[in-house]
Amino acid sequence: MADFIFDDCDLSRNMAEKVVNETLNGADDGELFLERGSSESLTFDDGRLKNASYDSSRGFGLRCVAGETTGFAQGTDMTPDALKRAAEAVTLAKVNHEVTAEVKDPRKTNRKLYPDIDPIAEPAFGPKVELLQEIDAYCRAKDPHVVQVSATLSATRREISILRAGGARFDDIRPLVRLAISVTVEKDGRRESGYAGFGGRASYEEFIKPESWKSLADKAIRGGLVNLRAVPAPAGAMDVVLGPGWPGVLLHEAIGHGLEGDFNRKGTSAFAGMMGERIASPGVTVVDDGTLAGLRGSLTIDDEGTPTDRTVLIEDGILKGFMQDRLNARLMGELVTGNGRRESYSHAPMPRMTNTFMLGGSTPADEIVASLKDGIYATNFGGGQVDITSGKFVFQCTEAYRVRNGKVEEPVKGATLIGDGPTVLTQIKMIGDDMKLDPGIGVCGKAGQGVPVGVGQPTLYVENLTVGGSAVA
Repeated sequence: MADFIFDDCDLSRNMAEKVVNETLNGADDGELFLERGSSESLTFDDGRLKNASYDSSRGFGLRCVAGETTGFAQGTDMTPDALKRAAEAVTLAKVNHEVTAEVKDPRKTNRKLYPDIDPIAEPAFGPKVELLQEIDAYCRAKDPHVVQVSATLSATRREISILRAGGARFDDIRPLVRLAISVTVEKDGRRESGYAGFGGRASYEEFIKPESWKSLADKAIRGGLVNLRAVPAPAGAMDVVLGPGWPGVLLHEAIGHGLEGDFNRKGTSAFAGMMGERIASPGVTVVDDGTLAGLRGSLTIDDEGTPTDRTVLIEDGILKGFMQDRLNARLMGELVTGNGRRESYSHAPMPRMTNTFMLGGSTPADEIVASLKDGIYATNFGGGQVDITSGKFVFQCTEAYRVRNGKVEEPVKGATLIGDGPTVLTQIKMIGDDMKLDPGIGVCGKAGQGVPVGVGQPTLYVENLTVGGSAVA
């Protein structure tokens, strides 16, 4: 690959490699992470173009790892002097350190999970604005209850290069796009909202086809109209059926973070020390897979240069593995899994999820819902809070229904699901045959860093889950 990172700055590849070799001599691990990126966002809100932003950035992050100690420095000044100053700072991490463990460089890969494209350049600015205007007009004409529309197109393109001691180099160019539509509907003085979005590591092309964005707009409108009919959610312990796809965000938060290597190495995860033990109901298999082409959480290589992989975390209810970056894999004596991720050049990598989901079972989804005698059917989620150490969570349902005697009845609003990940894994009674991934809207936060991720699951029947609401069950 051409030296795209070095072609318009004062740094040269030879000089950068020399600094890396000197800095990491006597260290256990480390790298120079170079990045050049651009991003755009256009929002059409309340009948007009309300925001149009474009941003570009470039910089480097230099890391030196010795034992459990990490020296990290970052900068935007792409000059030899700036890189040398960063090297002086991070080498303090290896003072009085002796290398005790060998870290193997990641294998090379020719697999490309997304095209080398620039979604910001194509289509041009004008057609993008026209598309947003068309979406606004379509939503308002679709249903008379629609009183406000907000539509956003956003894209990023990141070029990265990772240099290691000895001359190893890993390059990637990463596109990412997203279209989001939010509507406000009103009836008899009551206002509610509906939202839908999708995206992935591809061009805008497949997302801005009329059949695609109209389907997305219809989904947002339908969600708003459902909320207009919703009644206060009941409260109490009850059985809950979780829909397929995006509801897997609960799995991601309540369980996924607890299966990342750093929390388990430090003993702060609810699953620490339980490798090989049963932690979930039979039939529960959870994987993290960053190799699925085009998905939001997929990467050809992670942010340490390791090719992503399919990692089995839970197999038939048994804990089988953790998601690892290089540092934690080395300290735990385990294999790297391609889960070393960072938000940008200004952040050090850590173990993070890519696309994390539960595999499907054999029970038809409609049979699962029909078996629910009295409870909640939750098909969409909003925000939530999770404590990694205990796995305790609180999640808000943005679309949910009351079920009685197997029949889906009135929608409910204000429902929250309360529990803890380890317990919920053992309360799964049925697993549907309809495993589905989310449409490409997930962002995961950890230690102040946000990265794009994917989630997914089949329809699930969970027994005796606490539901928070304002009505009496």
